[in-house]
Amino acid sequence: MISADTLNALKTALGPKGWSTDPHELGPHTRDWRGRWQGETPILLKPSSTEEVASVVKICAAARIAITTQGGNTGLVGGSIPQGEVLLSLARMNAVREVDIANDSLTVEAGCILEAIQNLAADHNRLFPLSLGSQGSATIGGLISTNAGGVHVLRYGMMRDLVLGIEAVLPDGRIWNGLRGLRKDNSGYDLKQLLIGAEGTLGIITAATLKLFPRPAEMTVAFAGIPSPAAAVELLGIAKAASGGTLSALELIPRNALEMVIEHIPGSRDPLAAPHPWYALLEIGAGRIGEGRTAMEAALEAGLERGLVEDAVIAESEAQALALWQLREPIAEAEKAHGKAAKHDVSIPVSKIAAFIEEGTALAGAKVDGAEVIAFGHVGDGNVHFNVARKTAGAGEDFVAACLPATEAIYDLVQKYGGSIAAEHGVGTLKAADLAARRPLEVELMTAIKSALDPQGIMNPRVLIPAR
Repeated sequence: MISADTLNALKTALGPKGWSTDPHELGPHTRDWRGRWQGETPILLKPSSTEEVASVVKICAAARIAITTQGGNTGLVGGSIPQGEVLLSLARMNAVREVDIANDSLTVEAGCILEAIQNLAADHNRLFPLSLGSQGSATIGGLISTNAGGVHVLRYGMMRDLVLGIEAVLPDGRIWNGLRGLRKDNSGYDLKQLLIGAEGTLGIITAATLKLFPRPAEMTVAFAGIPSPAAAVELLGIAKAASGGTLSALELIPRNALEMVIEHIPGSRDPLAAPHPWYALLEIGAGRIGEGRTAMEAALEAGLERGLVEDAVIAESEAQALALWQLREPIAEAEKAHGKAAKHDVSIPVSKIAAFIEEGTALAGAKVDGAEVIAFGHVGDGNVHFNVARKTAGAGEDFVAACLPATEAIYDLVQKYGGSIAAEHGVGTLKAADLAARRPLEVELMTAIKSALDPQGIMNPRVLIPAR
């Protein structure tokens, strides 16, 4: 319970624009995007600078008050929803501190929206390659804290591969300035990597220096009907070889997901003449005009010859390419319109994706009456969004609860295949107990690190590591 004195101290530290207790303003911050978690908080803190964040943390540390940190509130595992803690939003901290084109880097504050960073990079003829469905509202601080992935991990890596430096406020209120735009810094422990993917449990990321890349001269996008996930994996190898390593994405889409998108997302249509059981969405970036299309045509022709591709279309314009991507990006939104589902964001060695999907689908069908598996995702990096929905529309939380036996069986299957139950969405509160059960030693080591840096346990309690 937060005292009146502590509340007044927080309000004074941030000024009249830096806090709110208005239920109407708090509402969107205490409910997640999927509508699965409803939280509560005594106060929403809205600092506008790193120094204000530090002041707030010092006050909370002195009073042993827990803090939940929030970016764009686009998380999918409950990690940014407070359950009585003070809620700290970094939305006001959205300044661009530096653009260093010679170093191919830019430094931004944690509240910057991903799409704005992509556009800023493009304005300087550079590419910031992280791309995902929530990029219009997700913030860079949250993306770093959850080590976000997206559709271009195949070529550019996860968020931890895209960060050169970090500034953070530690659990005692000290400011660590690690904003070094260095690609080589062999000076001991890489402290920024502790914070990347830590989901706010070790400190509050307030700014970051990010990598930029040359902007491809040409992006070629194709949409192919394929017979199976196994065909997608084989096509991946062909496309990698044909493109000389410039394949940036290969997304797997099942027919049922495409049908949901066409039904629920206005303007969507099937680009192929006949339905196919599965689809592959491919993207190749090239440094010279014509190279990407040549590579894409070679990959698809080889796929046709081997029976891996049944039909395909190559985008002839940027508008057509965007339209093809709009068959993939809003799958989560279309699923939401269809009804509640048990979501499993897992990763599997690429070579074992097809076997996992086949076995997992059989398990889900055996465990849940009326279940329909929607398995889609990033073939190139092994990330499968293995979701169990109800065949008929309108499923609610009761259906999600009925899926718990299937979730346990699916997670066991992930472990059997040497995978991870948390691929790119993070652990949050949703998977904390499952992670502890399946990786006890790793969670023990993480708990030791948290105890060393946050001995009072005030930073994002309940998240990632089960409450002590």
